[in-house]
Amino acid sequence: MRLLGVDPGLRFTGWGVVDMEGNRLRHVANGVIKSGNGELAVRLMRLHQGLQEVVATHCPEGAAVEETFVNRDGQSTLKLGQARGVALLVPALAGIPVSEYAANSVKKSVVGYGHADKTQIGHMIGVLLPGAIVDSPDAADALAVAICHAHHMTARQVVEVAQ
Repeated sequence: MRLLGVDPGLRFTGWGVVDMEGNRLRHVANGVIKSGNGELAVRLMRLHQGLQEVVATHCPEGAAVEETFVNRDGQSTLKLGQARGVALLVPALAGIPVSEYAANSVKKSVVGYGHADKTQIGHMIGVLLPGAIVDSPDAADALAVAICHAHHMTARQVVEVAQ
């Protein structure tokens, strides 16, 4: 099963695609959609177009998006929420089921610690997906979201078989 992970952001949205075969994961691709500066509507449009291209190119069967981290600046949080809305919308429009995971769950799933930093996440991506070349912390975070989703899917399958 091919899974897409998305780490939404207004300037940089990371994405990562992995293939899951049983409990094995294989890196497929990763990257960053750069929406730049300027009007919010234009930036959201660039994000939408970029994610549509990723979905069309890699044909994921499942997607996961990291939940928004709420910070002190309400205006920034609202804008980030709009970017996250686009990240949820694009795969949904393509008929792909979309899951959501809190940042702490993603980190715990990949590193084993819910407050891991970007360096630790990047290191573990290299361990879990050998040979993957990841040039951006945003792309590494997106791959971590995809890995978290794969782990949760595997756990659900185990529970379904046991019932």
